[in-house]
Amino acid sequence: MTHDLVTTLRPLLTAEAFAEAHATGTEPGDLEQAVWVRLLEHLDTQGPPPDPHGWLRRAVRSESRRTRRTTRVERPYGMEPADDGGRTPEQLALASARRRALHDAVRRLPGRCPRLMAALLSPRDLTYREIAGELGISQGSLGPERSRCLGCLRRLLAPEVAAHGARG
Repeated sequence: MTHDLVTTLRPLLTAEAFAEAHATGTEPGDLEQAVWVRLLEHLDTQGPPPDPHGWLRRAVRSESRRTRRTTRVERPYGMEPADDGGRTPEQLALASARRRALHDAVRRLPGRCPRLMAALLSPRDLTYREIAGELGISQGSLGPERSRCLGCLRRLLAPEVAAHGARG
C-alpha cells in the first residue's frame, strides 16, 4: 500500500515542489524531502490520508511557508572574529600548528568530506544553503553528511591528540 502511494504521489510531489521551491528560494529536492518525511510521519501515526493528492498539495504549501518564515529569520553573523590580542607568541604558534594539523587531516578525508569540511571551516562563515549550493547537494543531507565526516575526522585526529601526553 505504501509503495503504491509513493509511486502515485512522486510525479505530483516533484512538480509541486519545483513550482513552490523557487518562490521560497530553496531547492526543490529539500522541499520534496521535507514532504516525504511529513508523509511518513502521517502514515505512522494516522495511516494514509483520505485524499492523498489534496494532502500532498497542502503539505507542500505548508512546508514552503515554513521555509519562507525560517529564511526571513536567519541572519548571518555581523561581528568580526575574536581578536588574538593578549595571546603570547607561543600560544599563537601552537594555535597555528593545530589549524595546520586540522586542515591536513581534512584533506585526507574520504569522498565529499574534504570539500564539505573546508566549506564549514571557511572564514566566509557560509550558511547551510550556501554550502549545499557549492557542493551541489540538498540542504537536508548536510547534517548527516557533516556527522559522518566529523566521525572520520575524529578517527584521523585521535592518534595525534592522544600523542600529546596524559591528561588530568
